[in-house]
Amino acid sequence: MAPRRAMVVVVLLLALVVLPPRGDAAAAGAPWRKAAPFRARDLLPLLPRRLAWQLMGATAHSAVDLLPSFVAAVAPGGAPAAWRGACFEENEAVLSLTPARGGLNGTGSGLGGAVLRLKTASPQSWTCMDLYVFATPYRIGWSYYMKASEKHSFEIKTWEEAAEMEYVKQHGLAIFLMPSGMLGTLLSLVDVMPLFSNTVWGQNANLAFLQKHMGTSFDKRSQPWSANIRKEDVHSGDFLALSKIRGRWGGFQTLEKWVTGAFAGHTAVCLKDGNGTLWVAESGYENKKGDEIISMVPWDEWWGMALKDDSNPHIALLPLHPDVRARFNESAAWEFARSMYGKPYGYHNMIFSWIDTMSDNYPPPLDANLVMAIMSMWTRLQPLYASNMWNEALNKRLGTEKLDLHGIITETERRGMSFNQLLTIPERDDWEYSDGKSTTCVAFILSMYKAAGVFAPFTESIQVTEFTIRDAYMLKIFEDNQTRLPGWCNAASDRLPFCQILGEYKMDLPEYNTIEPYANMNENCPSSPPTYTRPSRC
Repeated sequence: MAPRRAMVVVVLLLALVVLPPRGDAAAAGAPWRKAAPFRARDLLPLLPRRLAWQLMGATAHSAVDLLPSFVAAVAPGGAPAAWRGACFEENEAVLSLTPARGGLNGTGSGLGGAVLRLKTASPQSWTCMDLYVFATPYRIGWSYYMKASEKHSFEIKTWEEAAEMEYVKQHGLAIFLMPSGMLGTLLSLVDVMPLFSNTVWGQNANLAFLQKHMGTSFDKRSQPWSANIRKEDVHSGDFLALSKIRGRWGGFQTLEKWVTGAFAGHTAVCLKDGNGTLWVAESGYENKKGDEIISMVPWDEWWGMALKDDSNPHIALLPLHPDVRARFNESAAWEFARSMYGKPYGYHNMIFSWIDTMSDNYPPPLDANLVMAIMSMWTRLQPLYASNMWNEALNKRLGTEKLDLHGIITETERRGMSFNQLLTIPERDDWEYSDGKSTTCVAFILSMYKAAGVFAPFTESIQVTEFTIRDAYMLKIFEDNQTRLPGWCNAASDRLPFCQILGEYKMDLPEYNTIEPYANMNENCPSSPPTYTRPSRC
């Protein structure tokens, strides 16, 4: 699982707090209304870091505090939008269109722009501030407000194109509040960095995040922490669930787990060839060039790399149930694996296995409005990367080709759909992208299972590119009799239903091996933290 995916989040957050603000960020204010002179958190920069963290409280300085919260969408001519901020309890905004400005030759763009006028009142202290992000599918800007005033403003001088103006007329300018303000956001950013640190400090940060936001338990295992594996006991189709808890990959996996509800961050699968040699096949193997590809590596080489990995990996072997193994077509599995060998990791549909519903897959404060804003910003920063991550997949959902993000939004509007609805259209396993079929780590394995007959009689009615890692290990296809697990599998005191072969903490896979396959499985499933409740047959 690629570390650069985690850097997308980090870079966006850095952009929000480093780029210069736009608009009247320090307009003259009205008198303070019953406000305290200051709050403890307003003086945090003056305090030692440890004390500052304590005063931030139990919910502060975490990755969650880095996510803007959608508060309003303001359309020109519409009713004023009102909301409560982190600093100012009373806020109101209206949007007005402005005429085109003349150019050097007396001609303008003909589109004009807009001005957002904000009123802020009832601050919680004299020194607090509210930090906002303003977004359309074509732009992102931000500003902050420290004084109660009726004269704050944020100006869009000219529309990027007519489509942007029409979008805002229909749907409004989106307003996001940074719930921790400027200082809290900066402290949160500082606190998130340890998630990617390959140190004990970084490991503790990841464990604390997962315990707090997912309720994950981390119980020490009995020694030894690495199994003495007999390759004779491992079979083709046996599933490998991996979890890293520090370093750049560990940090990304922590965020991915929180978003999707999976208690593992990567997957691979075992295959034996005609000579009895054991191999590991996976999508997301990092080659010498730093590219993430689909690869097949001999077991001894793969296991040796795992033992040397300094990110403290935890690995579980999930053996197939004997009845499933009996129908596993090993030849078909090898044929599929060879056909995919060397192809790139499935970036095209990575996010779409997670988003199934209009609102119940987003951990607060993340929502479809913020997803669109992030897509818009990343499209401007890295247009080729954006095309790889979502443009091709969104075109597939519309039945179009080569539309950029703005064209996709325009076409979606023309069809009377919302962008949110577009995101929830299920992925199809037979979709071919510009670089071939696109499979994430888990979709690669489950596609192999389809080819090998594991999902019969539902092979044609299950789209495995809709599955997350959590969806995969919940499938009722694995060994369910602990007495049939190999003797080297677990220490007796650990009592796990699968074989944990590496790691100092017990791996927890909630609802492991519980759901029988069925038609259209996992195409409309919510996954909201912290419980990630899954309805039957969603």
